[in-house]
Amino acid sequence: MTREQERARARRRAEKLDAKIAAREREAARNRQVAWVVAAVLVVVAAFVLLAGKLSGDKPTTPAAAPSSSSSAPSASATTAAVPGCTPPPKAPTSIKKEKLPDKKTAAGKTYTAVVTTNCGTITFQLDGSKAPQTVASFVSLAKDGYFADSPCHRVTTSGIYVLQCGDPLGGTGSGPGYSFGLENTPKDGKYPKGTLAMARTNDPNSNADQFFIVYKDTDLSSVPAGYSVFGTVTSGMDIVEKIAAAGAAGGTGDGAPNAPISILKVAVTEKKA
Repeated sequence: MTREQERARARRRAEKLDAKIAAREREAARNRQVAWVVAAVLVVVAAFVLLAGKLSGDKPTTPAAAPSSSSSAPSASATTAAVPGCTPPPKAPTSIKKEKLPDKKTAAGKTYTAVVTTNCGTITFQLDGSKAPQTVASFVSLAKDGYFADSPCHRVTTSGIYVLQCGDPLGGTGSGPGYSFGLENTPKDGKYPKGTLAMARTNDPNSNADQFFIVYKDTDLSSVPAGYSVFGTVTSGMDIVEKIAAAGAAGGTGDGAPNAPISILKVAVTEKKA
């Protein structure tokens, strides 16, 4: 073999080697590109799942005011609405005192007046122990024990359903007073007129506990067959609830933390004598 032939063979070997190296580099580049695409897809999917989770959360499927024992607490408003007559709310409690369910006989056949002092003024309830003895007994017991002191009303709904929800000292994140009970005095037609005072609950009809809602505008909840326990009415101070509702809910969603913070400072309950 001549030197020229040897050099030609060497060139061919070098060209084949270069071609193999180039092929490996192209394959590695494709693999890197595929890996980046897969990673990007996974990021997008993860972001979508996270967003969907935030939107759906554990929110109850019931359309009315449901306790937060099965839902996340509403986020605070980015801006606080200035409402005449309101002072800055107190710092909310960081723990809940556990209670025992009182005997419904303690309220059966009785009528009570509950004077609810808030940072926006006084709201007065009349409680009907004849129609909802267990619910009234529970509310009266919690009020007398100071359970509601400094508790924020954590939810207002302003579209289709018109309620202000209160009663949880932890502002919607609490697990209740340590007991629960069933339904009483639920409207058969599902209608809750303005001024109605009713218990909030989860999808479980036996989950009544501490949270309650004030209806500030006629509301139809007939889509919830079991309904909600009505245990009283608002006799004065509805204007306070209405101005809180008029300030709207956080995020403009129509259902969330009040833009105008309102907290229960104390509740004084007295029995009305015949």
